[in-house]
Amino acid sequence: MQNIRENFLKIKMIRLSRYSGLSVLETEQLVNASLEEVWNFFSSPQNLGLITPTEMKFIITGTDHDKKSYAGQIISYSLNPFNWLKVNWVTEITHLTELHSFTDEQRFGPYKFWHHRHQFTSDGNRTIMKDIVTFKFPFGIIGRYLGRLIIEPRVLEIFRYRSEKINEIFR
Repeated sequence: MQNIRENFLKIKMIRLSRYSGLSVLETEQLVNASLEEVWNFFSSPQNLGLITPTEMKFIITGTDHDKKSYAGQIISYSLNPFNWLKVNWVTEITHLTELHSFTDEQRFGPYKFWHHRHQFTSDGNRTIMKDIVTFKFPFGIIGRYLGRLIIEPRVLEIFRYRSEKINEIFR
């Protein structure tokens, strides 16, 4: 039974579902590092650029990014999700439970709604990392159509890239 569980967790689970006009992306990944190591990496906003595709030109633009994450922290950044589109984005860390989870929510940016919960669970000397991202596109039915056609595939691509980078960082 343990081998079956281990083999399942090594597979990077990425699932996208939709309900009530919302898109929900769920990922699960087994990270080859202790909970403390993984938490220290992800609770530092400066590391976000390391797991974002380089062609997106991710830059933190705010002044509070050199600290460990805390509830109430505002993080502003700019990025190019597509070569032809530069966006400014502001998120807030709304909830944080040390060594367990934190949530960032968009305050200003490209989505009508963005809620991203990061969860971390110890699995011996490894860590199970889960992300649940709930988002909604702006511009009503046109936004939903373009979102499903263009944005959702890009979000999936970004999270796949992120998963690969995490595996490289925590070999």
